[in-house]
Amino acid sequence: MDEKRAKEEIDRLKKEINRHNYLYYVLDSPAITDAEYDRLMRRLEELENQFPRLVTPDSPTQRVGAKPLEAFGTVTHTIPMLSLKNAFTGQETTEFDARIKKYLKMGEEIEYAAEPKMDGLAVELVYEDGIFARGSTRGDGYVGEDVTQNLRTVRSIPLRLTPGRAEKKSIPRHLEVRGEVFLPLEAFRKLNREKEAKGEAIFANPRNAAAGSLRQLDPKVTASRPLDIFCYGLGSAEGAGFKTHYESLEFLSSIGLKVNPFVKVVKGIDRVLEYHREIEKKREELDYELDGVVVKVNDLALQERLGVRTREPRWALAFKFAPKQESTTVKDIIVGVGRTGALTPVALLEPISVGGVTIERATLHNQDEVDRKDVRIGDTVVVQRAGDVIPEIAYVIKEKRPPGRELKRFRMPDKCPECGSIVEREGALHFCMGGLLCPAQLKESIRHFASKRAMDIEGLGAMHVDQFVDSGLLKDVADIYYLNKDKLLGQERWAEKSAENLIKAIEASKRRTLERIIYALGIRGVGEHMARLLSKEFGSIEALMDTGEEDLVKVHEIGPETARSIVDFFKERHNLQVMEKLKKAGVVFPSEARKAKGRLAGKVFLFTGSLKTFTRDEAKDLVEAEGGEAAAAISKKIDYVVAGEEPGSKYDKARELGLKIIDEDEFRRMAGR
Repeated sequence: MDEKRAKEEIDRLKKEINRHNYLYYVLDSPAITDAEYDRLMRRLEELENQFPRLVTPDSPTQRVGAKPLEAFGTVTHTIPMLSLKNAFTGQETTEFDARIKKYLKMGEEIEYAAEPKMDGLAVELVYEDGIFARGSTRGDGYVGEDVTQNLRTVRSIPLRLTPGRAEKKSIPRHLEVRGEVFLPLEAFRKLNREKEAKGEAIFANPRNAAAGSLRQLDPKVTASRPLDIFCYGLGSAEGAGFKTHYESLEFLSSIGLKVNPFVKVVKGIDRVLEYHREIEKKREELDYELDGVVVKVNDLALQERLGVRTREPRWALAFKFAPKQESTTVKDIIVGVGRTGALTPVALLEPISVGGVTIERATLHNQDEVDRKDVRIGDTVVVQRAGDVIPEIAYVIKEKRPPGRELKRFRMPDKCPECGSIVEREGALHFCMGGLLCPAQLKESIRHFASKRAMDIEGLGAMHVDQFVDSGLLKDVADIYYLNKDKLLGQERWAEKSAENLIKAIEASKRRTLERIIYALGIRGVGEHMARLLSKEFGSIEALMDTGEEDLVKVHEIGPETARSIVDFFKERHNLQVMEKLKKAGVVFPSEARKAKGRLAGKVFLFTGSLKTFTRDEAKDLVEAEGGEAAAAISKKIDYVVAGEEPGSKYDKARELGLKIIDEDEFRRMAGR
C-alpha cells in the first residue's frame, strides 16, 4: 500500500472510530461490539506504525501514547474562569433574583438556564480549527496547569469536533470550552476496592479521585481510570454569535461535546426553586456526585450588562444542596483491621446528621493522615461524606481546643488490637501479621469471599459472618460449605426458611468462574481486573500455583509486588489447606481456555514495516494460534521484532533496547510456515 492510499484509509478509520467514540462515550448508545471496535483500532494502529508520518494529534491512537511528564506547565486563561457566589437557602436565591432585577431595572421575570452542579474538577479545552490543542485546570481562575496529555485520555472528550452535527453554525477557528471532569461513582467504588485489595490508601471521595487521576504525571495512569466530562460553557469563541447560554450548550452538544442532559431553561425564580428540588430528589439515582445546581441568566446580552463583581459574575449563582459537612467532637480513636491485615484508625464521634445520615464514626485512613490533619481525641472536627464512602474528617477546628490543656495524640499500636500479633509498617500503612488467625481479618476475608462480585453467596451478610465466627461455626472460608440446616437452626434468629435459602445460595456458589474464585481467595494485590488477567493467562488454579515470581512478572500488568504476593499466598500452608477443604466440599476450580500451546508459546512478537506474505492481522493471528502474543507497542518484554520492508521508528527503538530483530522468512520458519 502506498502512502496516498494509506492516508485515505487512515482518514476513514479515524472518522469511523471517532463516530463510535461519540456514540459510546457521549450518547451511551454503542452501534458496534467491543470486538468490532478493537478491530478498527488495531487496523488504524497498523497503518500508523507502517506510515508514522501520517500520525496526527487528533488520532484515536494518541489518547494513551504520551510519555510521563517531569512537571506540569502552566496555561493562562484568555477569559478568567471565575468562581460563583454560593446560596444555601431558597431565600438567598430569591434575593439573587431580586438583585438582578434591581440592577437591570426590570419588572418582568428573568429567564434562567439551570443545570446540575458537578462536584469534580473544572477544566478548559481549547480547539484550534476543530482539533483539540490544549487543556488545562482552572487553577486560580487566571492561570491553570497544562494537563493536555491527560485530557486526551478522557474518552468523552473528542479530539476532533464534528461540524456535520451542527445545524446552523460553523465551528469557530479558536474555541475555548469549559467543563467539569469527574469520576462516575461506580468507577470510584471499583477503584477504591482495587486500592484496598492492594493494601493501598483509598480515595476519600470521587472529587479527590478525579483530581488525583487528572493530575498524574504519567498519562497512562490517567488513561486507566474512566474519567468523564460534562461541558457547561464557553470561554473565547471567535465569531460564535450566540444569543443565549442554552443556545451555546446546544451548539456544543451538536459538535460532539458532552453536555449534561438535565440542563433546563426556566422562567422566573419560583421555577428555579422547583428545579432545585427536582434535581436534589434525583441526586441519589445518578452515577455522579452533585453538590447543587448552577443558575445563570440565559440571555447573553443581559449577562454582558450585569458584568462581574470582584471575582464573581453577577449573573450566575451556585445554589447548594443540604450540606454534607457538619461539625462534631472526637470521642475516641480506635483501630479497625481489614481483610488484608491493614490497620485503619477510625474516629468515634458524637453522633451528627450529615446530609440526612447519622454519622458516629469516620475513617482517618492511616497514621500519616492523622498526623497531617493533627486529629486528637477531644477535638472539634468537620465531618464530610460523598457518595456512599465511609465519612471522613475534613479538618480540625483548632480554635476550639481547650486552652492550657494538651489533647491526647493518636499513635498506631505495636500489637494488633484484635489478636495481639505484631504490627509492621509497610509504606503509609500498618499491617497485623496474624493472618487469618486474627478474627478481624477472618471476618473480613469471609465477607469478601461471599460478596456479590466474588462467590456471590446471597444471605451471608456481615452480621451473619460476625455471628458465625464468634460462635465458632466458621474458622475459615471453606467452613461455609460445611454449614447445614441443623447447624444454622442452632444459631439465634435463624428460622427454617432462612436456613434453607442460605444453603441453596451456598450450593449455587460452588460453580463460579475461575476469575471469581481467584478474586474471592483475597490474594493481596489481586482485584477483579487482576483476577481476570490471571484466569486468562494461566487457565487453571494449578497452573497459577505452580508459577514462580520470574514467570509472573513476564505477564503484562503484573509487577514484582503482586507477583511476590501471589507466590507467597500459595506457599502459605493454611491457604493450601483451605483450598483442599473447598475442593472436598464440592467447590469447582474450573479450567478455562488459555493461550494454546504451540511453536511460539510464551513468546512476544512485534511487527514493524510491510510484510510480503502476510497482512499485519494475519501475522498476529498466526502468532496467537501458535501460543504466542502479538504486541502493539515496543517494550523490553518483547522477544522478537519482525522487521518487514521500510520498518518504522519501532525498528530503531528495538535496536536501542538490544531486542532480537528477525526478518519475515525467519518468522515463517519459527511458526512452521
